[in-house]
Amino acid sequence: MDKLLLNDWHPVASAASLEAGFMQPVRLLEQDLIVWRSNDGEVHAWDDRCPHRGARLSLGRVDKDRVVCAYHGWQFDATGQCRLQPAHPHDKPPRNACARSFLAQEAYGLVWICLGKPGVSLFPFPEYADPALRKVLCGPYPVNACGPRIIENFLDMAHLGFVHVGVLGDPMFTAVPDYKVSTFDDGLGQHGMKGVIATECLAYQPASTLLASGGSMMEYTYRVVRPLSAILTKLPKEPQEYTEAISLHVQALDEEHCHAWIVLAMTDTVSTDEQMRAFQGNIFKQDLEILESQRPKRLPLSPGIEVPQRADRLSAAYRRMLKELGMTYGVMLAKEE
Repeated sequence: MDKLLLNDWHPVASAASLEAGFMQPVRLLEQDLIVWRSNDGEVHAWDDRCPHRGARLSLGRVDKDRVVCAYHGWQFDATGQCRLQPAHPHDKPPRNACARSFLAQEAYGLVWICLGKPGVSLFPFPEYADPALRKVLCGPYPVNACGPRIIENFLDMAHLGFVHVGVLGDPMFTAVPDYKVSTFDDGLGQHGMKGVIATECLAYQPASTLLASGGSMMEYTYRVVRPLSAILTKLPKEPQEYTEAISLHVQALDEEHCHAWIVLAMTDTVSTDEQMRAFQGNIFKQDLEILESQRPKRLPLSPGIEVPQRADRLSAAYRRMLKELGMTYGVMLAKEE
């Protein structure tokens, strides 16, 4: 297992969809898990496996803050410890009769899990904290591609005039003006991570949002805050306007299959949540065929496999970031691979 991702935080579910007394099966980094919410509001993440005979706990139910296995009725409390074995109702279950648990937390409308020991804190997302911006969660979008390919596509401005014609791009405006790329410090010190930031990113967009009344040149900033999380901010045209944000967070099911989550922090107070989700869903659908067609499936981190262009400076910086962090999951480290 890639230690970088093992010790990072990953989105697995919508926080709003996880009601108290219910659980959801989820998958992350080739592990089958359950997430469930106890009556005190806490979110829990466990291995989707009963320690008795290996049945999926997701086949069972939550009853009075206990997860009940569907096979033999074993009951586990919020700590994961078995409290009742119905075949021996008067016996105290042994200590090793417990479900394997993982760290879980809620943030930005999502449930996040760490399968190892957190090497970093969850990244800052100041736009989400701005009460003037409206928050909408979109997804998950299933993608038959590796996580790094999905993030890199999000960072790519050169495809807008070909893949997102009439919305985010125009075939008459395909030139990508030079932009600046540098290291991004998330400000968390020893609990943070050095990422990548691109500024002065200009692109002509016919309809960048649902409320756009016509095409215009937009200025963006891209922040890659974690290996599988990136945030695009739309800079305001007037000083008194707010900086909007579109963030992408990838849940790697395995090396070649993912769920993509998009979190919006926007000024749109007119469109419904459903309309905003449909707009983002249509944009993502346009990317899907391209993403799933790319070969090799894993993202190459060494030169010689793909031929870059100058507009790929942000992508190149992202690949260097992954290589320097020691990422091995969903990437190719050498040409002979």
